[in-house]
Amino acid sequence: MLDLIIKNGQCYINGQLENKDIAVKDGKILKIGDISEDAKESYDAKNQTVLPGCIDTQTHFREPGSTDTEDLNSGSRAAVAGGITAVFEMPNTNPPTSNIKEFQRKLDLAKNRMYCNYAFYFGATADNVNQLAELKNLEGCCGIKLFAGSSTGNLLVADEKDIDKVFQNSSKVVAVHSEDEAILEVNKKLIKNGDVHSHPVWRSEECAMSSTRRIVRIAKKYNKKAHVLHISTKQEIDFLSQHKGNITFEITPQHLTIYAPDCYDKLGTYAQMNPPIRDKSHYERFWYAVKNNLNDTIGSDHAPHLKVNKEKEYPNSPSGMPGVQTLMPVMLDHVNNGKLSLTQLINLVCENPVKIFGIKNKGFIKEGYDADFSVVDMNRTIQIKNENIESKCGWSPFNGFEFKGKPMATIIAGKIKMKDGKILGEPEGNPLVFS
Repeated sequence: MLDLIIKNGQCYINGQLENKDIAVKDGKILKIGDISEDAKESYDAKNQTVLPGCIDTQTHFREPGSTDTEDLNSGSRAAVAGGITAVFEMPNTNPPTSNIKEFQRKLDLAKNRMYCNYAFYFGATADNVNQLAELKNLEGCCGIKLFAGSSTGNLLVADEKDIDKVFQNSSKVVAVHSEDEAILEVNKKLIKNGDVHSHPVWRSEECAMSSTRRIVRIAKKYNKKAHVLHISTKQEIDFLSQHKGNITFEITPQHLTIYAPDCYDKLGTYAQMNPPIRDKSHYERFWYAVKNNLNDTIGSDHAPHLKVNKEKEYPNSPSGMPGVQTLMPVMLDHVNNGKLSLTQLINLVCENPVKIFGIKNKGFIKEGYDADFSVVDMNRTIQIKNENIESKCGWSPFNGFEFKGKPMATIIAGKIKMKDGKILGEPEGNPLVFS
């Protein structure tokens, strides 16, 4: 007997939508097509689109450390509520995930507590470069995270000689928070107390571009893979699109949806993130990148903070906003508005993460692959409301927004973990496996 049949859906297979049924057994896709066998459970996907399990390659779930803001359990609930089947989680926790002992602790904390599948970044420091060469076969490790500019937490590798050593010793993709620490220091005088509009002035375009130039130069020197996170400037788009190959880059849904000064006028410090949201000319260049398949991934940079902290006077307010639950509604709305195709979105949240990071058996609806699916209704609207946010922070920058394109079910290893907005079953997520 089968475990699950997904029937009557339009399935995204080989780059197109096909009316097929999917049979699942033992967590794997057993068969695609006409299915006559009985199953313990069936999911009727009539008028819905069955996508491969969507992956959010940048989340901060704050555990260990700031578990009043988020933890691995609550963050994973937010993920499956938003149709996300797997996350990459960041190491800037307290203590940071920057040695094997802390990495193993993170895996232990995740076991039987996370609803979605997961992988963790290993944090680079100036002192742990010798360990970076030994991470190739570390279970559940998606890559190495390098903070070239200071942000939340105390993981910072600012000096070029240390950045050089990180790349020289890296055995996995190095994902980079790319801001130039020296420029951040010099620019501190430009911060206007109480005025979050000065955030992109302090964390300037040149601050981002200077760092990204350096990262590309060093990565190419050692022929290593660099993945530049949350691109925030048009200059970086133009530069990085000329340096493809080993260099890949991400854009966030926030940078594709809101822009300055409007976002700061409306949201104040709730729109504050690193690197910052900038003016519309950057936003337009991000869309140019998406339309022309220049960027490689969309990651939410889910970085929650409690309202009591976000409402502090700038610059005492922390940077970051939640996003794992809203990534798919935001991007499906953009698909419905004709800003990108469904194929382009699947490349960004399924296929490219698999190719760049070497994830096994994910990203495609194929027989023998893991039975992870994000089931969506392209014609249904969803209104984002703070009270429906699963993250402990309890707010979204998109509160009150209506998006067309709604996650209807999240299926992981053949088990329905979210249906019609309700989270089901137990947290049974597993570490992702890398080739």
